[in-house]
Amino acid sequence: MIPAIERALTDLSAGRVVQPVRVVVPVADHKGFLGVMPAYAGALGAKLVTFYPANTDVHTHHAVIALFKPETGEPLAIMDGRLITEMRTAAASAVATQYLARANASILAILGSGVQAGSHLEALRQVRRFSEVRVWSPRNAKAFAERHGVMAARSAEDAVRGADVVVVAVSSKTPVLEGRWLSPGAHVNAIGATRPDWRELDDDLVTRARVFVDSREAATKESGDVIAAREVVGEIGEVVSGKKPGRTNAAEITVFKSVGVAVEDVASAALVYERHASGT
Repeated sequence: MIPAIERALTDLSAGRVVQPVRVVVPVADHKGFLGVMPAYAGALGAKLVTFYPANTDVHTHHAVIALFKPETGEPLAIMDGRLITEMRTAAASAVATQYLARANASILAILGSGVQAGSHLEALRQVRRFSEVRVWSPRNAKAFAERHGVMAARSAEDAVRGADVVVVAVSSKTPVLEGRWLSPGAHVNAIGATRPDWRELDDDLVTRARVFVDSREAATKESGDVIAAREVVGEIGEVVSGKKPGRTNAAEITVFKSVGVAVEDVASAALVYERHASGT
């Protein structure tokens, strides 16, 4: 999936994708949201996704993805989008880590212990070799650490201090990562707080780091962190294509702020459909 997401984000930045910013319908009575995410990028489809951040006994995200035949508009498949959402988000972070993290990055810190924490651990290990992995979360860090054979940290700061790559995968409306904790040369993948009035990174971090996004149009409308940053260096697809420079020196701090875009879902669903049709 990582190469498929790399191609999708490159195509998005090159203008080869038709993709409106997602429509978000608040479900205020139940503290949830419904998102509508269509895209055409060779493959044609749309994702309907719900986000209920207060869920505890069930997943916070649920989704279905529909694929259509571009030539005729005929429906090809409807598939469960929850696992695809989980995996494509981590795959996008892996692409960003490949291009923005230092080549010798060896310590990974994960803030969060849910499905995105697990998928990011798996995906980032595809692009960097980590000799040490630390995890912190408000509730389940110990269980996550035991399940994955990593180290549980006592606090978010303890997890982040000295880390080369940091993943922020905590459902939060206020900052959980402070820039003063980061070492020179650190890279951050931030995947939450996808509302304009929500934050997961503090002002110190977003104003002094070089900030990259999956979609400039989407992130500047949906991400409170990007709005606070005031400047976006570029989209990760522009870095992949060479249009924009990625990391320029070993000391700078880089941030990949991912809000999640429809082309990632459609490209991933198309990959699943192709593999299923071919029997592989």
